[in-house]
Amino acid sequence: MHNSTHFHSGSQAEKAPPFPAFSAISLKMAKRVSSMPILLLIAALMAASSYVSKAAADPKASFEDNFDIMWSEDHFTTSTDGQIWHLSLDNETGCGFQTKQKYRFGWFSMKLKLVGGDSAGVVTAYYMCTENGAGPERDEVDFEFLGNRTGQPYLIQTNIYKNGTGNREMRHELWFDPTEEFHTYSVLWNSHQIVFFVDKIAVRVFKNNGKENNFFPDSKPMYLFSSIWNADDWATRGGLEKTDWKKAPFVSSYKEFSVDACQWEDPFPACVSTTTKNWWDQYPAWHLSDSQKLDYAWVQRNLVIYDYCKDKERFPTLPEECSLSPWD
Repeated sequence: MHNSTHFHSGSQAEKAPPFPAFSAISLKMAKRVSSMPILLLIAALMAASSYVSKAAADPKASFEDNFDIMWSEDHFTTSTDGQIWHLSLDNETGCGFQTKQKYRFGWFSMKLKLVGGDSAGVVTAYYMCTENGAGPERDEVDFEFLGNRTGQPYLIQTNIYKNGTGNREMRHELWFDPTEEFHTYSVLWNSHQIVFFVDKIAVRVFKNNGKENNFFPDSKPMYLFSSIWNADDWATRGGLEKTDWKKAPFVSSYKEFSVDACQWEDPFPACVSTTTKNWWDQYPAWHLSDSQKLDYAWVQRNLVIYDYCKDKERFPTLPEECSLSPWD
């Protein structure tokens, strides 16, 4: 997280909620990108449930049950029923929160509605990290939502750190306007893969190779965080578009945090080794299902803006993990 995810490219969970009757790649998505083959659309719409389709968590837990405010408590508000949480950014400060617990492996999910209108320079981050702060040895798994000028689409940037080293960015467009309503953003993390989901659609798959390595974070427990902050030195068109503070405050909203994961408890954590007793650590969760592969293939063809594994200028010798297939 933080501006350490800046890069120069060659171009400008209790258990997861069940799948709806149709895949999240909807007719609305098909209208937006007309190049999608009709047979693939039909297949995606009729996608069968998979390991993501699990019983939903109780969404009524209060914010205080799960989280602590990291900074700027006066920039945090809730709905009258306490079920929706708002983080705001102005020219003085942003705001952030973190889970009370840390976890090793599991399913993590949250619904977000992002800053509407002119959000250039604003980053809403939803991420997992081994510590509070950008420590030099941290492991981290990031969703970052990069704001833009009015009418321009948000971009999602994802990144993964192992022992303080990131530089594993991907950027995607979305098939919907994330400022109009809430959408679900989830992470599946086990010893075999990390999968980023948007509305149950796998948008990024990061595989492990089963050996000791320097790219897959699998040994350290992580907290889950979210924050809103100003990153107009890099976030929008490489820093060319600056935050318009006359539009402040910028507000991102959250609800229905869901986690089904191994809770780390020092000094004898039950999740120090895998046991495969949980659905997210069993064989079906080690790979994408057939229906998920259909959606994932569409995303790769149509929505990927940047992939560090294809940036030969930045990486003349591609990183080791780039040789691992997301289809396996």
